[in-house]
Amino acid sequence: EVQLVESGGGLVEAGGSLRLSCAASGFTFDDYAIGWFRQAPGKDSEVVSCISSSERGTYYVESVKGRFTISSDNAKNTVYLQMNSLKPEDTAVYYCAAVVNVNPYFFCSGPRPYEYDYWGQGTQVTVSS
Repeated sequence: EVQLVESGGGLVEAGGSLRLSCAASGFTFDDYAIGWFRQAPGKDSEVVSCISSSERGTYYVESVKGRFTISSDNAKNTVYLQMNSLKPEDTAVYYCAAVVNVNPYFFCSGPRPYEYDYWGQGTQVTVSS
């Protein structure tokens, strides 16, 4: 059974940094992608970033480019989202999600929000002004 567990959320002042972690277990797939979503109160969920297996592809939504960095540690089965220069509009619940049996060179070329198979429980990120 695939399980995803997020951690690292919290309260930070504008301009600060947080690093989110998504620890995956039960993962035995060669070709997959991990995405970070966020949902703010009253807003639709959006794909913030995506990384495919062996980091063969990455994606960032325009609003976080240059501030957020996604990376993976295969030895720890963990994907990270380093968030710098945080803004109040980054406040949301952040979720990681996984999709398997994908083309790792293609899947993260775009957001593809409806194609994920597994989801974590979410972690709250609050950025104060």
